[in-house]
Amino acid sequence: MTEAEAVALSPDEIDLKARKLISNCAWGSAGLGLVPIPLVDLVAIGGLQVWLVRELAKLRGVPFAGNRAKALVSALIGGGTPTLLAGGVASLVKLVPFVGPLLTIGVMPGLSGAATLAVGRVFNAHFKAGGTLLDFDVDKMRAFYEEEFAKAKAEAPKATAKPAAAKA
Repeated sequence: MTEAEAVALSPDEIDLKARKLISNCAWGSAGLGLVPIPLVDLVAIGGLQVWLVRELAKLRGVPFAGNRAKALVSALIGGGTPTLLAGGVASLVKLVPFVGPLLTIGVMPGLSGAATLAVGRVFNAHFKAGGTLLDFDVDKMRAFYEEEFAKAKAEAPKATAKPAAAKA
């Protein structure tokens, strides 16, 4: 979508497109969490998150700077939260023959998807309020990120529980 196309959309259409984009990227990130090569998954997920920020910026008509976005996403996820550490440890567990990949199947997709969902929600709210990458305050937004990350982790079991409930 070009910036001109985004401007032609109503605010409700932009919100809907943003929610779909964030959701799709969260699912993609969860899938990338299954990549069997340690740390490659984290690099791919980080790249997807920066791409998500770029697309949200484009959708909201906000100027984008790739290096700034990478630094902000890394600082948001890595600072003050065990998420990055947990993801890194889970990624490294993949090195343990046979057992490692099986153990991470239940952890990495959930962490990856939740982190991406939270990143998307934070940047979308910031851009929607008229913010840019230049005035994004990581310290102020970190608490919002932590809340959204907790919500996203809580949403995941509900999504997987529905098919099981349908069988009963």
